[in-house]
Amino acid sequence: MVKCMPVSVLLAVFIFILIIYLLTELHYFLRTLVCYLHSKFIKKKLDILDTSMYSSVCLTTDVDILLFHMNNARYLREVDFARTDFYNRTHLWQKIREHGGLVYQGATLIRYRRFIKLFALYHITSRIVYWDKTSIYMEHRFITKCDNFVRAIVYGKQKLVKCDAEQIITELMKDPANKKASKVRQKPECPPEIRLWIESCNESSRKLRQNVCDNVV
Repeated sequence: MVKCMPVSVLLAVFIFILIIYLLTELHYFLRTLVCYLHSKFIKKKLDILDTSMYSSVCLTTDVDILLFHMNNARYLREVDFARTDFYNRTHLWQKIREHGGLVYQGATLIRYRRFIKLFALYHITSRIVYWDKTSIYMEHRFITKCDNFVRAIVYGKQKLVKCDAEQIITELMKDPANKKASKVRQKPECPPEIRLWIESCNESSRKLRQNVCDNVV
């Protein structure tokens, strides 16, 4: 005869889950895991210069204090999931690790155009728009499915360490396992908005370095 689990054990499990939830962003980690598994084993692979699409919905956990549209900070968190999807489907993350490198977010630029309302369905398109030896520049667009309107656009500077971004992208464009590798793929021209943003970031870095030097006694 199967015995029921003691109430004390169930209570201990509940308390353990509650503590984990309070001490960590459990929902974020679970969504990242689901996104990783879905993109790796279910969704089709993409060429490094293709555009990926990640679908989502604005839930009650995403809204701001007004309770009817997405919180501004949530956009950047949603980009994390879209970027995970892109990195897996293009093998970009795997290639970076093959070279012993790592990647982190060096800068972000976001422009909000219209609200994403509560329970609205939307998708995020992600693509690489430019790269240099140290960084990969990505564009992410939040597009609502009801009207196909671009609600927000995000530019991200992915900084690579211990590897060459030019080499990484070039190898992926020439990957023999990729059916598109035989096609002529060229590095795109730097878009005007990215060029101006790079200049802005460089100027900001210059001023910060100058401030540090000025404060040294």
